[in-house]
Amino acid sequence: MMKNNLFIYNSLSKKKELFQPLHPPFVGMYVCGPTVYGDAHLGHARPAITFDLLYRYLTHLEYNVRYVRNITDVGHLENDADEGEDKIGKKARLEEKEPMEIAQFYINRYHTHMEKLGVLPPTIEPLASGHILEQAKLINTLIKKGFAYKTETGAVYFNIKEYQRKYESYGKLSGRNLDDLYSNTRILQGQNEKLNAFDFALWKIADFNHLMKWSPYPFRNGYPGWHLECTAMSIKYLGKRFDIHGGGLDLLFPHHECEMAQSIAAFGNDSVNYWMHNNLITINGQKMGKSLGNFITLDQLFDGDHPLLEQVYSPMTIRFFILQAHYRSPLDFSNEALQAAEKGFQKLIKAIESLKKLKPSGHSTVDIFNLTEKCYEALDDDLNSPILLSQLFEGVRIVNSVLDGTEKIDASGLESLKSLFNIFVFEILGLRDEAKGKDDIELTNKLMNIIITLRQAAKNNKDWLTSDNIRKELKNEGIVIKDLKDGAEWERE
Repeated sequence: MMKNNLFIYNSLSKKKELFQPLHPPFVGMYVCGPTVYGDAHLGHARPAITFDLLYRYLTHLEYNVRYVRNITDVGHLENDADEGEDKIGKKARLEEKEPMEIAQFYINRYHTHMEKLGVLPPTIEPLASGHILEQAKLINTLIKKGFAYKTETGAVYFNIKEYQRKYESYGKLSGRNLDDLYSNTRILQGQNEKLNAFDFALWKIADFNHLMKWSPYPFRNGYPGWHLECTAMSIKYLGKRFDIHGGGLDLLFPHHECEMAQSIAAFGNDSVNYWMHNNLITINGQKMGKSLGNFITLDQLFDGDHPLLEQVYSPMTIRFFILQAHYRSPLDFSNEALQAAEKGFQKLIKAIESLKKLKPSGHSTVDIFNLTEKCYEALDDDLNSPILLSQLFEGVRIVNSVLDGTEKIDASGLESLKSLFNIFVFEILGLRDEAKGKDDIELTNKLMNIIITLRQAAKNNKDWLTSDNIRKELKNEGIVIKDLKDGAEWERE
C-alpha cells in the first residue's frame, strides 16, 4: 500500500516537502532519545509519541523502517554546552553509585514508561558509551580535514570559524546569525583554550574526580562531546546520508546545528534529508524541563501524585492529549486540557465498542470510503493528528446515528468502518482500550480464584490426583501454585 503523497515539514527548508526516501522501500530514521539521569516527564513523552506516530505510519505504508533512537549515558553536561558536570556522573556521585547503575536504572524505567504509553521500541537503541571508538574515528576525520583542533590539555574542539569560512552554513538549520552568536557568547571559566568563543567540544579531558573516561588512541583520558555522539551513531547505523532526523524543538540549537556542521565538515554534505522537530510542552507558558524544576514525571501523572494534578491520568489519556495537538504546535499543560482529552478518548473507545451492536441494512446512507480517504489525507499533511481525530469523531457520529436509527449502513460499510477504526485508532495512532485490559486482568483473577477453590476442595476430599493434575496443567501454561498455611496463591513464572 506504499504511497508517495506524504508531506512532512523540513526544519531545514522551513516548508512542507513530499517525502521521498533515498532508497525505497527502505527508510532510515534517527531520533534523539533521553539522557538517562532521572525519570521521564511529560515533556519527554511528546517526541516519543510524535516519532512513534511517524514510525507507525511509515510502517503502515509498507516502508521498511530502520528506526534508531539513542540513549545518552555520557557527555551531556549540566549546561548543555561545554561546561559543568556530567549529568549522569553527578547523579552517581550524589547517590554513591556507579554511573552505569544510574543509567541502567533509568533506561529500564524509561522503557516501562514508553510501553505504558504505547510507544513501540526502536529497531536499534545505541548507547553513547558503547560507541567511543566510532566517535574517536570521527574526531580524527575532522582533525585531518582541518575542522577540529587539539589543545595543549588534550581536549579537541570543532573550529566554527574554519567551517564557516568554507561552507558558510552554521546557523542555517536553526536560523541563527553567527555574528550575533559571537557577540552574545561569553567565555566561560575553563574555556580560554578555545580558538573561537563559539567552538564546541568534541573531546573533553577528564579530571581526577570524573567518573566516566576513556583513552581511545590518540586521545587522552576523557569523554566525548554531547553533539558528537549522535553524529557518530546515526552514521554508523544509517550511513552518511539518511532520510529523517527527529527530536524536540529544544534540540534544534545548538545540538542539531552542531550535528549538521560535523557531518558537512567530515563528509562534505548534511547526512540528513529531512530534519523534523516537535514543539514543546509548556506549563504556564514556560518549557517543562528538569533544569527548570517545573516538570511532572510520567509516574506522577499515572498516580496523580503531584501538587498540580487534580486526578490520576492514564497513559492513553496522556497519549490522546498529545495527539490532539499538531506535533509542531506548542502544547500547554492544564488539568482542564487533560480532563477534556480523557473524555474525548473515552467517547472514541465507547463508539468503537458500540460497533458490535450495529446491524447492517440493505443499503447505506453513509460514505465510509470518503471518510477513510480524509483520514489518509490528514496524515499525509505532515502527520496532522488533530484533523485525523476530527475525522475519526465523524466516524463516532456515524456509529451513534446508526444506533439511534437516523442513519443506515450496509454490511460492507460496517466492515469498512470497523477496519477504519482498527487501522487509524489502534494501529497508527497507537491507542488502546485500557478498560479492556483491566477487564482481562479482573477476569483472570476471578477464574484463578475459582480454580484454586476447586483444587482446595479436591485436597479436602483427599483427591490428590485431581489436585496434582490442576497444578501440573497450570504449570504447563506458565502459572505456579504455591500452597500456604491458610490456602494457596498463584503467580506467573
